[in-house]
Amino acid sequence: MRPLSGFRVLDLTRFLSGPYCTMVLAELGADVIKIEQPGTGDDSRRMAPKVNGESYPFAMPNRSKRSVALDLKSDRGRELFHELAAGADLVIENFRPGVTRRLGIDYDAIRAVREDILYCSISGFGQTGPYRDRPGFDIMAQGIGGFLRMTGQPDGKPTKVGIAINDIAAGATAIYSILAAELNRRQTGEGQYIDISLVDAGLAWTVWESGAYFGNGETPAQTGTRHRRSAPYQAYRTADGYVTIGANTDRLWQRLINDVLKRPDWADDPRFIDLPARMNHLDELEEEIEAITTTLPTSAWVDRMDTAGVPGGPVLTYDETLDDPHVQARGMIVDLEHPIIGPMKTIAPPTRFSDLEFSVRAPAPWLGQHTASVLSELGIGGDEIDRLFTDGILYDAHPDLQKGRTA
Repeated sequence: MRPLSGFRVLDLTRFLSGPYCTMVLAELGADVIKIEQPGTGDDSRRMAPKVNGESYPFAMPNRSKRSVALDLKSDRGRELFHELAAGADLVIENFRPGVTRRLGIDYDAIRAVREDILYCSISGFGQTGPYRDRPGFDIMAQGIGGFLRMTGQPDGKPTKVGIAINDIAAGATAIYSILAAELNRRQTGEGQYIDISLVDAGLAWTVWESGAYFGNGETPAQTGTRHRRSAPYQAYRTADGYVTIGANTDRLWQRLINDVLKRPDWADDPRFIDLPARMNHLDELEEEIEAITTTLPTSAWVDRMDTAGVPGGPVLTYDETLDDPHVQARGMIVDLEHPIIGPMKTIAPPTRFSDLEFSVRAPAPWLGQHTASVLSELGIGGDEIDRLFTDGILYDAHPDLQKGRTA
């Protein structure tokens, strides 16, 4: 039994922030029905690489869901959405503010058919404020949130974080906000409207940076791999690559200089004698450490640090990460069988519960794969469903693959 079994979600989201959120809800047990535009669907379905015409990137955050392709601009399509919403617990969307109102599927419209509905909107800048009407993707949020100016090498160009961090931050924020709203609803019977902004979600993660700014006006700058408050805490060159070292306490510093780097004299070096001194001499510290670490390969330094109890590790490329024996042993790569792509791999949910089930349930659906079956659950007759397919209000990209249906 999954913890969200029986919780039904109507998912109107596209790209990454919303789909990431609903993927997690689905694998916690929610019945996530992805509502997509006939013919095109989620914009991320266009992303390469494609296998047999299906987008592999789309398949990552959209697994474990059902797809219904429904024209919300048509009167009957909107009526059917309202019928679905009457039996749903959550509606989630990431259109620009105002779009759902024009479609007649905004919070007030859905609350009229289910008073205690949870309704979550994710947008670039939120539903209020002077920028509310701006379109906003992850890169804009990284820019306005200061991330592009605090990432990368000192004096370098503005640098994007390697992943879509604001999208994932917004998705993660939506997850815990929805779960909090559901707990509240179970106690009070009241629904909730939830407003999530990519900018707000990312800004909320600037914990150390905000502390330094509010504490003494420090504006976070680009520091490469260096930590803003501790040293040594960064990646250092080795004979064949890079190694991370996290000797950011006095106890770990002593282990590093005595047992790993074999430089006990640094304990009395005024440049490195304590953390404030090390932070004031970061360039010299890096130069001195790399003069030593470049004499041996990464693996040798990792072995030394493991023996000494100093946190450290290799700096891997993504393919090396996925091949790493620890990642493999943790079961972080899952094999699936997609009805069109065929055998494929995905990344597993990261949490290990003692007794709760949290795992990939199914591959991502093709566009409109569950349109007929979901509407049949509503009690819509087969003749009407066939007519709605003919009229283009409903859509199934591969009716030939449906059992019991013909193209």
